[in-house]
Amino acid sequence: MATLSEAQTSDPLVAVVSGGASGIGAAAAAALTARGVRVAALDLTPDEVAAPAVGIACDVSDDASVRGAVAEAVERFGRIDIVVNNAGIAAQGTVADNDDEEWRRVLDVNVVGMVRLARAALPYLRRSPAAAIVNTCSVFAAMGVPRRVLYSASKGAVHSLTLAMATDHVREGIRVNAVAPGAVDTPWIQRVLARTADPRAERDALNDRHPLGRLARPEEVGEAIAYLAVDASGTTGTVLAVDGGIHDLRL
Repeated sequence: MATLSEAQTSDPLVAVVSGGASGIGAAAAAALTARGVRVAALDLTPDEVAAPAVGIACDVSDDASVRGAVAEAVERFGRIDIVVNNAGIAAQGTVADNDDEEWRRVLDVNVVGMVRLARAALPYLRRSPAAAIVNTCSVFAAMGVPRRVLYSASKGAVHSLTLAMATDHVREGIRVNAVAPGAVDTPWIQRVLARTADPRAERDALNDRHPLGRLARPEEVGEAIAYLAVDASGTTGTVLAVDGGIHDLRL
């Protein structure tokens, strides 16, 4: 496996980031760009992607769309070195609250969507001197949280997927890791809070659940993704928590 320093002597690395128009994906795109990586941000709303990342239309629930987006990124940049599997959707409720169709929809996006993008990019990653995949998991994969059974199950699958992929591809020189955020102050969280009876009280309660005393910022998770993708050249099979201590600390 070539080291990162060897890779940096050639052309800039290229990353594809799913869900790259907002939230964690946009933050990851910005952190990668700051490291000299050229970024193709794949999203349902590519016009909302912030420059210098390049927006490319992509629906991770559609294999043809994913393959077309990967081909467009390669046509534009000539290579793919990094895949950030970030696109995902949320779900609320107990095991009794979501029907079969909702289970299929969430698992299709949150799990199979990652498979589609990694699979489409794999031939190009195998040619890279510094290949890396980073999956956005969640600390909810490893802890019980009320009314999050479907979302937690999908992220538990992402955790296992990350370790299995890391095992399969380590000898090909492809590192596979994941980040596991707690609650992150993204537009989705802001919308959820806005729908409550007392958004300020709900935010305070959510902050208090994290030992650090606040939600994570998207930029913090984006930096962790970029670290695993670019800087941590000796790291694979790791799920890095960016959760304000909510999983392991009890105050």
